[in-house]
Amino acid sequence: MNGMVHRVGGGVYTVVLESGETVEASLRGRLKLEQREGDQVVIGDRVRVEVTGDGAQVVEEVLPRETTITRSRFGGRTVKVLVANADRLLVVVAASQPKPRRDLIDRLLVVAELGGVVPVIVLNKMDLGGATEVAEELEQVYVPLGYEVLRVSAQAGEGMERLSTQLCEGIAALAGPSGVGKSSLVNALEPEHELRTGELSRKRGTGRHTTVTSSLIQLRCGGLVADTPGFSDVGVWGVPKEELDRCFPELRELQSECRFRECSHLHEPDCAVRRAFDDGAIDSGRFESYRTLYEESAA
Repeated sequence: MNGMVHRVGGGVYTVVLESGETVEASLRGRLKLEQREGDQVVIGDRVRVEVTGDGAQVVEEVLPRETTITRSRFGGRTVKVLVANADRLLVVVAASQPKPRRDLIDRLLVVAELGGVVPVIVLNKMDLGGATEVAEELEQVYVPLGYEVLRVSAQAGEGMERLSTQLCEGIAALAGPSGVGKSSLVNALEPEHELRTGELSRKRGTGRHTTVTSSLIQLRCGGLVADTPGFSDVGVWGVPKEELDRCFPELRELQSECRFRECSHLHEPDCAVRRAFDDGAIDSGRFESYRTLYEESAA
C-alpha cells in the first residue's frame, strides 16, 4: 500500500494511503540504518506501508524524492530535509513590521532552486503605509529574474485569490521570519484551521519531554501546507559552493561564458559574471548575497 506521510512526531508516521485511509505507522528497523540526506522519513515522503503479522503498520520503503526543502545545521556541515516532494516554496516577507531583508529572501530562493521547488515571493501587509514602494523595489529586482511576486494582505484580504492558486494545489511550504504573517495568510483563506499566529511552526508536548512535530495541513480547497518547526529558524542554509551559481538565474545564464569551468565569479580573470556586474547588469544586492553564501560554503 502506497501513501504519503502527512505527520511525523515521536517516531510515529501518519500516512494517508492512496485509498484515502489514514494509518499510523512505525519505521522498519533496517530503514533507520540507511544513509539518507537528512531524516529517513519526513512529511511529503511517498512510502510503501505493509501490515505485519500482529496487525501493526510499518513503513517498508521510502520512494525516491522528486524535490526537497532543506536547511543546514551544526554550522552548515550537515543537511536536514524538512519537506519532501513539495511543489512550491512561498517566501513570505512583510512590507513593514518587520521590513523585508533582501539577503534572507535570496537565501530562501537558493534553497528552493537547489531543491527543485518553484519559489514564489509573497509580500504581506500591503495595507500598511509605504507598502507600494517596497513592493515596487522588490519587483524591480526579482520579476526580471523570473520570480513571481505576490502582493497580499491578510488583514485587508488583498491578493487572496492569487495566493489561493499557490496553496490550493499540491504541496506548498511557507518560509520567512517571525511576524510576517505566515499563519495569518492561511487563516485568512480558511479560518477553520485557526493556526496560531506569530509562528506557523508549532511545538507540541508537555513537561521536559516536548515532542516536536511536523505535519501537512489539508486545506479544504485541496492543497497541502507544510507546518514544520524548521521554518522558524532561518539561519545559515548550506549550499555546496560548486552548485551555488546555478541557484542564481542571472549567474546561471552566464557561467558558460567564463574562462574557467569552476569559476567562483569572485576573483578569476575573464569572468562573464563579473563583467555583467561591473556593467550594472547584475543587482549589487544579489551579487553580495552570492558572495556571502559562497564564502560561508567555502569556510
